[in-house]
Amino acid sequence: MVIPRFLLRARTLLTALFIASFLTWAFSRWRDGIDSPSKYPDDAGRPASDLDHDLTTGHQEFWKAFQDLLARYAPYTDPIIEYTKAPTEGFNAKDPKPRPEYLVVAQDDVEAMKEAHTGFVGAVISSPPQLQYIPGTKGVVSTAGGSYLPVLVISLRMLRRTGSVLPMEVFLADEHEYEEYICDVVLPSLNAKCIVLSRILVAAPAKIEKYQFKPFAMLFSSFEEILFLDADAFPLEDPESIFKSEVFHSNGLVTWPDFWASSVSPIFYEIVGTPAPPMNLRQSTESGELFVSKKSHLQTLLLATYYNYWGPSHYYPLLSQGAAGEGDKETFIAAAIAMNQRFYQVSESICALGHRKEGGLAGSAMAQFNPIEDFANTRQGLWRVRGDEAPAPGVFFIHANFPKFNPATVFDQHEVNPAFNDDGSYTRAWTIPEDVVGRFSAKVDIEKAFWKEILWTACELEGKFESWEGVDMICDKTRRYWQSVFEHKPLPS
Repeated sequence: MVIPRFLLRARTLLTALFIASFLTWAFSRWRDGIDSPSKYPDDAGRPASDLDHDLTTGHQEFWKAFQDLLARYAPYTDPIIEYTKAPTEGFNAKDPKPRPEYLVVAQDDVEAMKEAHTGFVGAVISSPPQLQYIPGTKGVVSTAGGSYLPVLVISLRMLRRTGSVLPMEVFLADEHEYEEYICDVVLPSLNAKCIVLSRILVAAPAKIEKYQFKPFAMLFSSFEEILFLDADAFPLEDPESIFKSEVFHSNGLVTWPDFWASSVSPIFYEIVGTPAPPMNLRQSTESGELFVSKKSHLQTLLLATYYNYWGPSHYYPLLSQGAAGEGDKETFIAAAIAMNQRFYQVSESICALGHRKEGGLAGSAMAQFNPIEDFANTRQGLWRVRGDEAPAPGVFFIHANFPKFNPATVFDQHEVNPAFNDDGSYTRAWTIPEDVVGRFSAKVDIEKAFWKEILWTACELEGKFESWEGVDMICDKTRRYWQSVFEHKPLPS
């Protein structure tokens, strides 16, 4: 058969176009692989959207199995009532008070809770449901939504100031908290993403309140090694150093102290079947910052989730007896103790930051200290909290907890406003204690850097957050404060 010459030419042209298109596509894929490796984060080269779908599906399957365990080993007793709350006592390692005993629980109920607890621990050890995460990964996890989203953006920008490129996953309660511009534009530009928790929990519906979310966010994150940060907490150094440190690798769980002495009930230790520790061993826990390895401490994380799932009715009273901050904060160390897994709680006492006011301190933040430096002291048997002489660890985290430094609300007038003196004039928020402020601001003015990120958020994102609807002059008010305090410009009359 003779093929006309014009058809041969056409076929040759089509073949050339096909080869050129293929080479262009192949080069594009190769270039994307070089320029944007985060699009193909696994060895199989699958797009991130496929991995997200696989993880969500895996989380839903895990949740169905795990929720069955949580229900099967429920503490089948009436809720524990705190008829009398334990006093909130400061921690004193030199002269501790006896462990408080304020709960009244019938012995039959104690035995029932002990049986349920033993059954759950046994199930988690022998045949835990398969948890999905990407091995070898590490990142930052937080929870936010609503008025916490602006605060989260400010904290995230402070994280990036340290040079950290760790990815962040921000867990939202439900679809109502998903703000498209923030989740689809702002957070991805900072190597962060939103995850809607209800999309996972729908597989086995359960009533879980926001104050119980923390361990669920850790479970359902894609990371193997996690730094959990409250939305209003940020580091002053790159957290990568902690992930690489001996204190983390040898313990797998690192926590920080609260101001208070432990108020865990003796009944909790009876349920767990372990002696209550001495009251001067460690403070209560402040869980705004926490490092954990899912590879080494999955059992601890699962049991901490059990304590939070049954927290409001049973385990929050058992772990705090109504003292300040009752909630998730004591559940992580409690779970590690019950599972006989290692942990390290920083011994250096938490420090309140604020400015002077009539009658004392207008506190608005908490300083938490470097665990590597603290560990270097304690493994030599030097505990500054007990009066030993040792080098003071540097500040590693600031938890700007009350009131929230949300530029839409931070200038509201009230007694504890961090931006105002007693007479209503502007002030720096963090001026005392001078020795601590001097240590963390010796090289960089941290408070000025913090307010610079508040100013950026107020002006660049005004009108972008749903919780800011109807609030006027957010940028103008923040700029006015910035110019007065940090640029020392006189206020217009």
